[in-house]
Amino acid sequence: MKDGKVMQIKPKHILVIRLSAMGDVAMTIPVLRALTEQYPELKITVLTRTFFTPFFRDINNVTVFPADLKGEHKGVFGLYKLARQLNKENRFYAIADLHNVLRSKILKQFIRCKRFVSIDKGRKDKRALTKGRLFKQLTTTRQRYANVFATLGYPLDLSNPSFPKKADLNENIEAVVGKDSKTMIGIAPFAAHKGKQYPLNLMKAVIESLSKEYKVVLFGGGDEETAILNAIASANTGVVNIAGKLSLEEEMDVISNVEIMLSMDSGNAHMAAMLGVKVITIWGVTHPYAGFAPFNQPSDYALLSDRDKYPKIPTSVYGNKYPEGYENAAGSISPETVVEKIKSVI
Repeated sequence: MKDGKVMQIKPKHILVIRLSAMGDVAMTIPVLRALTEQYPELKITVLTRTFFTPFFRDINNVTVFPADLKGEHKGVFGLYKLARQLNKENRFYAIADLHNVLRSKILKQFIRCKRFVSIDKGRKDKRALTKGRLFKQLTTTRQRYANVFATLGYPLDLSNPSFPKKADLNENIEAVVGKDSKTMIGIAPFAAHKGKQYPLNLMKAVIESLSKEYKVVLFGGGDEETAILNAIASANTGVVNIAGKLSLEEEMDVISNVEIMLSMDSGNAHMAAMLGVKVITIWGVTHPYAGFAPFNQPSDYALLSDRDKYPKIPTSVYGNKYPEGYENAAGSISPETVVEKIKSVI
């Protein structure tokens, strides 16, 4: 109290930097939800790409500051401009760098804030894992995010997560997906790298089998993927392709309504997990031990390639590097195994 007036204590304001790919951004959501629930007095600004803004739609006390890294905020001068915009509108108590790359290090030099903690990505252990010198579960990416906030003085418990309610589907979504009451299974057949992808002929067999009992909703992006998914949907009754037909926010609404999402080690798996959906993942040359398994999923929901046939797995953290002959490692998992796992979980 000062001069008879009650002083208003401003909430501590933390800037969270997460500028990378879809899967990485999606993995931050359960952590930020836990942070805002366990420390509701905090104010959070997330610096991320504009496209990912819908991910944060239902988290309290979180504001998104969109970065245009291919336009206005491109390059060092663009990052300087971005920092000036952040400094003009905000006074940060601390910065949590969940990216820890050159771009975020440059930003650190320009943003006015004395407390700056970066994620420890565990590069040494991951290198040992992919070089065959180590084969054990490493710290998960979500826990690495949580460790950043613990260093800032906000330890997190991720063991009892909460998730948003199942979304209502608007008329536009229903026009694409339909209104029947069949149980929906989401399937995202593609991955960024061939080494992570389930062979398409085997995935078609999975889709054909599941579509006899369930409604199968296909997810993907880009002209080539969309064309393939359209052909699969046309060939199977009970299969719907939503690629290219809905916004990201609408796709999230659909995902929240599926019973199970089947995905590679990819962004769709993490999107489903952040919404509290059960996720069955197929792993090719990557492995859950690197720490990128979807959040809050039992270990047996991860279907792994045969390491007797492919003993060098994991060959890389992101699936972009693998020896000759490993490109179809995921094919060592039979379609029958995939279908049986999904049915057992349903």
